Amino acid sequence: MNIRMVEAVNQISLQALVDLSTRELQRHRSKAPFDDRYCLEILRRAIVEQTDEAWSALQHCFSETIRGWLRSHPSSDVALLRDSEENYIAQTFSRFWYAVRDQHLEFSMLYAALSYLHATLNGIITDTLRSHLRLRSREVSLPEPGCSEELSGEAPLESQSFWESIRFLLPDERERRLAYLLYYCGLKPRDIVMRCPGEFDDVKDIYRLNHNIVERLRRNRDRLCHVLGYAE
Repeated sequence: MNIRMVEAVNQISLQALVDLSTRELQRHRSKAPFDDRYCLEILRRAIVEQTDEAWSALQHCFSETIRGWLRSHPSSDVALLRDSEENYIAQTFSRFWYAVRDQHLEFSMLYAALSYLHATLNGIITDTLRSHLRLRSREVSLPEPGCSEELSGEAPLESQSFWESIRFLLPDERERRLAYLLYYCGLKPRDIVMRCPGEFDDVKDIYRLNHNIVERLRRNRDRLCHVLGYAE
């Protein structure tokens, strides 16, 4: 974008930018060619000028995009049992705001900003599911690598019953082990690779297995709702 074009976009009113950005994002979602100048200008004003009006405009433009990501997420069915779409969207913008403020992030391409927002939403969904499973099953100590017993004999009966119900939905032994480490113990993928050498090849192996876990739980949504204590 040349200087003259930048100056021209800078002169556009915020409301006009919102209208133009909404139109271009609709084209983007339909895979049609689009102009990202207006979205980037709203993003610039929100980050640099830090006005409430610019931030509200940013939320208005990107909310539907985030909503679409949330609905297409592999764990959306379960995640939406824990919180509403509006709260997930609000949390995504909140984390995004703190990140760009504290890390002084700048985006010269719309793709980069959207990728960051998408990753932020995915992180919130993962944290929400992990937190809920940990609260439901309570904290337990992490077994040593290679230990055949997943739970100690001192674990509360309620925790054992809950975990056994989750295990029942995961017939594959490696998937059960990974689900325990990820969601029961709350470990990050890189922590698992470091603490359990030989059990998982690398972080990509963990992501692949976790995808299988999520798909199995989705296919058993009714059973999972019953386990988590939700009424249909």
